[in-house]
Amino acid sequence: MQQINSVPVRYRRLEGLDLARFIALIGMVIVNFSIVMEADYKNSGLLEVLASGLQGRAAALFVILAGIGLGLAAARGQANEKKFFIIQSKRAGFLLVIGLLNMLIFPADILHYYAFYFAVGMVCIRWRSSALITIIVTLMAVFVVMVIFLDYDAGWDWDNYSYSGFWTLSGFVRNLFFNGWHPVIPWLAFLLWGILLARLDLYNTRIRLWLLLSHSLLFIMASLLSFWLTGLVSSYDAEAALLFSTEPIPPMPLYIMVGGGAAVVVIVLCLMLAPILKQLGFQAWFTRAGRQTLTLYVAHIYIGMGILEAFDMFDGRDMETVMLASLLFVIVSIFYAWIWHLFFKHGPLESLMRKLTT
Repeated sequence: MQQINSVPVRYRRLEGLDLARFIALIGMVIVNFSIVMEADYKNSGLLEVLASGLQGRAAALFVILAGIGLGLAAARGQANEKKFFIIQSKRAGFLLVIGLLNMLIFPADILHYYAFYFAVGMVCIRWRSSALITIIVTLMAVFVVMVIFLDYDAGWDWDNYSYSGFWTLSGFVRNLFFNGWHPVIPWLAFLLWGILLARLDLYNTRIRLWLLLSHSLLFIMASLLSFWLTGLVSSYDAEAALLFSTEPIPPMPLYIMVGGGAAVVVIVLCLMLAPILKQLGFQAWFTRAGRQTLTLYVAHIYIGMGILEAFDMFDGRDMETVMLASLLFVIVSIFYAWIWHLFFKHGPLESLMRKLTT
């Protein structure tokens, strides 16, 4: 990745990032609804391809966008570094509390992991780009070593994707750093990836094209390498072939490359598409929801999944039903965000977090 160590201070909002957040939200809703509805992916055609492609990719996009946001916040707050660290520390604590509350009803929550991504990210925020790249590579390598020498299956019941012992100290630490849904090792790499992107001039067309080309190639090459290596190794040792998988569980290095590459491609395309949508008059319909992703993420757990449970839709559904439920939630979210924006600048949880932390 291009080395730019001085973070440009830019105050004009990149609405393409809000569009990308909205896209990430849609992906997360589809993935999480498919989990709780125990979706049957078989014989779903294109829906099966779409759902499989979103597994782990939507969350990676979310975390990289969080890293970009943290990097840009650091650039804007560099005149008062102490204040920046205090605010971000409080926000990490806020996300931890919200995330642990989510865990009571939805074990695949990502927000409590965010808190620890941010805690480490704040420490690294002023480090040179070369150091961040080294950490990203190290995280991927360390995770492979951990999978080889530690028991990745500990705590898991793979039949129903339940995790026992989470609320014990040892289980919490193991889940958080090693074998949870989005463990700090290696998922922190996505946040650091976002911080690196925030150091680039994302307004610059040439840089956007360079990012689009380089990350498209990364996605393609990592996917092809995974396909070749898994086929080669699986004929000798099926378990060893998992080391070259691009599936999010376990998150092996090639998954990090594929997920990161795909996420950056989506971000760049959103940056390019946002001005076009604005000229057509459609942009605000999506970006206003993209500015409330924290509120809408929590809402899809408490309200969306609550409605699904009330209608007894947790016991095995086809992908068509999952997609319909996801689409309905997204449409309602768009109209809600539009109406809310007429009266308030920030979403409910975004406003609460700002009030408690600034």
